[in-house]
Amino acid sequence: MMYTTRAMLSQNETVIDENCSVSKFYAIAHTLAEQLQVIFLNQVDDSETLEWDFKYKDQFLTLHYNIFEGVSILPLKIRSNKTEGKAVQEVAHFLQRHAF
Repeated sequence: MMYTTRAMLSQNETVIDENCSVSKFYAIAHTLAEQLQVIFLNQVDDSETLEWDFKYKDQFLTLHYNIFEGVSILPLKIRSNKTEGKAVQEVAHFLQRHAF
C-alpha cells in the first residue's frame, strides 16, 4: 500500500488510510508501541477525532484519526523542520511494510 504525503502549513503529513475505521487506528497504534517501542505521551480522544502524540527518534509526532479524513501521521508542531518530516516518512515506511 502506498501512503499519500501532503504538505499542510509547511508540515509534512502522511496519510496512512483515508477511508478506514477506528479499529485500524488502534491496530497502527499497537504496532508502533510494540515494534518501534514508542510511548504515547498525550492522548486526546474526541467523538470524531483521536490524536495521540508520541516520540520517535527525538522527534515529537502525532498519530491522528478522524472519521472523515482517516489515519495519518504528522509532526506535533505546526511548523515542522526537515528532521521531523524525515521522522514522519520513516514511520510511514515502517507501516508500509506491515499490512493492516
